[in-house]
Amino acid sequence: MPQQQEWVWPCRPGSPFPSFPAGGPSRRRARVVGRSVVSVLLGLLVFLAPALTPVGSTSRAAIRPPGAAAAAVTVARDSGTALTGFMIQSTALVKDPAAEVSSPGYTTQGWYRAGPRSTVLGALLAAGTHPDPFHSTNQKLIPAADFAVPWWYRSDFSVDGRGTRTYLDFSGVTSAADVFVNGRQVSTASTVAGTYTRHELDITALIRPGTNTVAFRVQPNDPRKHLTMGWLDWLQPPPDQNMGIVRDVVVRRSGPVVLRDAHVVTDLAVPSLASADLTVKAQLRNDSADTVTALLSGTAGPAALSRQVTLKPGESRTVVYSPADHPGLHVASPRVWWPAGMGEQPLYDLDLAVTVDGVTSDTAHTAFGIRDVEAPINADDARQYRINGRPLLIKGAGWSPDEFMRWDPAYVEHRLQYVRDLGLNTLRLEGHLEPDEFFDLADRYGILTLPGWECCDKWEGEVNRAESGEKWDSADHAVAQASMAAEAARLRHHPSVISFLIGSDAAPNAEIESEYLQALRAADWDVPVIPSASGKSTPVTGRSGMRMTGPYDWVPPGYWYDKREGGATGFNSETSAGPSIPTLDTLRRMLTPAELETLWKQPSAPQYHRSPSSTFSTLKLYNAALAGRYGPPTDLGDYVRKAQLAQYENVRAQFEAYSRNAKDTAAPATGVIYWMLNSGWTSLHWQLIDRYLDQNGAYFGAKKANEPLHIQYGYDNRAVSVVNDRATAVSGLNARVTLFNPDGTEKYDRTVTGVEVGARGVTTTSPALPATVPGLARTYLARLLLTDATGRELSRNVYWLSTRNDVLDHAETDWYHTPTTSYADLSGLSSMPQVSLEVKATTTATRAGTSTTSVTLRHPGTTNTPALLTDVDLVSADGTPLLPVRWSDNQITLWPGESVTVKATHGTDPGRAPRVRVSGWNARAVTVPLVVRAAETSR
Repeated sequence: MPQQQEWVWPCRPGSPFPSFPAGGPSRRRARVVGRSVVSVLLGLLVFLAPALTPVGSTSRAAIRPPGAAAAAVTVARDSGTALTGFMIQSTALVKDPAAEVSSPGYTTQGWYRAGPRSTVLGALLAAGTHPDPFHSTNQKLIPAADFAVPWWYRSDFSVDGRGTRTYLDFSGVTSAADVFVNGRQVSTASTVAGTYTRHELDITALIRPGTNTVAFRVQPNDPRKHLTMGWLDWLQPPPDQNMGIVRDVVVRRSGPVVLRDAHVVTDLAVPSLASADLTVKAQLRNDSADTVTALLSGTAGPAALSRQVTLKPGESRTVVYSPADHPGLHVASPRVWWPAGMGEQPLYDLDLAVTVDGVTSDTAHTAFGIRDVEAPINADDARQYRINGRPLLIKGAGWSPDEFMRWDPAYVEHRLQYVRDLGLNTLRLEGHLEPDEFFDLADRYGILTLPGWECCDKWEGEVNRAESGEKWDSADHAVAQASMAAEAARLRHHPSVISFLIGSDAAPNAEIESEYLQALRAADWDVPVIPSASGKSTPVTGRSGMRMTGPYDWVPPGYWYDKREGGATGFNSETSAGPSIPTLDTLRRMLTPAELETLWKQPSAPQYHRSPSSTFSTLKLYNAALAGRYGPPTDLGDYVRKAQLAQYENVRAQFEAYSRNAKDTAAPATGVIYWMLNSGWTSLHWQLIDRYLDQNGAYFGAKKANEPLHIQYGYDNRAVSVVNDRATAVSGLNARVTLFNPDGTEKYDRTVTGVEVGARGVTTTSPALPATVPGLARTYLARLLLTDATGRELSRNVYWLSTRNDVLDHAETDWYHTPTTSYADLSGLSSMPQVSLEVKATTTATRAGTSTTSVTLRHPGTTNTPALLTDVDLVSADGTPLLPVRWSDNQITLWPGESVTVKATHGTDPGRAPRVRVSGWNARAVTVPLVVRAAETSR
């Protein structure tokens, strides 16, 4: 065997569901148990009737591209060189010995091309071997037996010259792999195990000038058995269980001394923010056979660094620079990193190089931010986050990657832009910890992140016995600790990362917690460690300060104001009213005509695009509420129209309740994570953003609730509050409340003047709605307007309410919802006649690739009835929505004589001019052309 070194890096010593009440099962009791397949039958399926066409078959080979090009590896690059892609094939179809498969020149005719980060199924989908799994039940057609055997991942890379050292650096192997280089095995699946472990293999002795080959024999994944990733009840799990390599495989070349683990520990003076101390650490390792004297030098922000270090053969040493020996590391008036809405997001650079005899041996670069994070437990046993000494309400949502773990940087960035557009400040990642670029974007956009391990599979198998994860053995403990060490080292420099949740539904036991904390301390982790998202504590870390009390299925808007269960108090780590029906455009893309009929006609029918869980497989609760409150749907369009109203009012109420209660003196709200931001596929629940980046009522309800200066109604006390999420106080405001019958008849009007609200404050000195109003219909509209002293409108909010309230049966609350025994009567909205709005629209290209479209809507006053929840879309000539798009406002209600101009930011399509489509609850649908203005000169 060649000389070999391996590190699980760094190796220094050192549901999304709520839990049941004590004594009961944990949250995902009702999920569907994974398929059980007899191993002998699997073997027969694989070898006798494989779904994969044999090598040489023309039916699939015809659509396969040629082999991946070899990556050219250079010397002393801090980031190394990522392999550009792989060729993959099932071991059931490859009978050649591993030594041949992993040697240069081996032919991969009939193999499939995979990207540099790809699951097996992701590569097969790219090759067109299966129909779109996001449409209808196509995913059922993909045979799971194809992924019950290992798959080969093979890639070539080229190097030039000799005399340098070469390393293979990688993570993201799901679930495990034997690793080969140039025909020789360099590691085994017993060592390369777990998605999050990081490995560095010294392959210097095997490398030759020219073409070299690395091959991974990737083992099948089962999240119940392996510390990898699973999908719980979010969506129908992929048939390959994300088997593959989902992060970059990097080849590093250096001189005799390598530079690893370079990072900066920041200490910001709080609350003054007047200075910050930086401590720089880096590990030097002499991999040569000689004693060497190396010079480590560089810069950390404004400070210059330099030190000579003598290393014996094989010796490793951590070099530390502190303000005591480098005064430049004491930074006066630092540029402080803030979350979006609280300030700017500046970053500093750490650049280091190690030289031996004047020749660069290795380099390192990273960006870092200066900020301080605290999250103490308040008097009500809730986490209260403070950033740079300033408390903030965590308003976030749960993040989901693509179901097949396909990385698309533009698609990810669009979703993060939507996060800011929604007024959210945080994303929670329960497992599925995204690549480095995700956190780079979060740093840039000022979006806080709460990464952590996932529930209900192997990660909690040792402590959550009500779920399907298997108990741990000694090897699992090693993998878990190595995973924690690698993720801590990867995430610690990102200012957007403000915690790590070492438990989700369950908390780790004392042994596992100790292993996690040892790894975190060794990595200089400097932000809070949370024992669980569910409220469960651990021996060392202590209380969680979070709760996971649901709901996860439909509840009425008033639910959120009651300070019990999932109501607005404390820190709720995951919660929402469940179903989120997409727009009609999206529904028609994801379901067949027959499935669309079932959607609104058969509430008890299982919905494949909801969840594999029997608890969440139907829309029974949701559809019953929709019919009970708004009246039975008359057709698909009516169903979707009512769904948008229902989702708008419910999501708005959730965020409004938490925002208002954040300033309560008793049991204040400190954080809420909407479950979820998005789905990994085409879904009917848990999403503010759908797969195609379309925006439904849930999206615009959240956007309205989170506007920086906001007037809102309280379902619990009928009071009107003004929430100011800005850094400056406002005064001299006017708050007006007007009540209308659905036909537009005004029944009540009151204005309160001189309203004041402090910076990031709330006031409830505005008017409350009266308990009774003469002549008010059972279904009525409440228009809330906030204006300044000149009468300029600052915030508008319209509610559809009933004199008959929703009635909840809290005594029958279970882990996923509280039953509603009587519904509010909103059926009067159906009597509102159609309104024809006047529409004018212009579009201008503001810079290369981006346009701004302005749409003016005017209610001409031909009827006294307002146009309720009017929706504006940009569409192509065939009616296809233009996405992504960010609107200044949307789903607007206009009274007679009123007009409003909304603006959309979107991509420019040089070949087609979009049109504007206007629709809504009772706005007559119309599509109008745009007036195109000349493009502005790009600067």
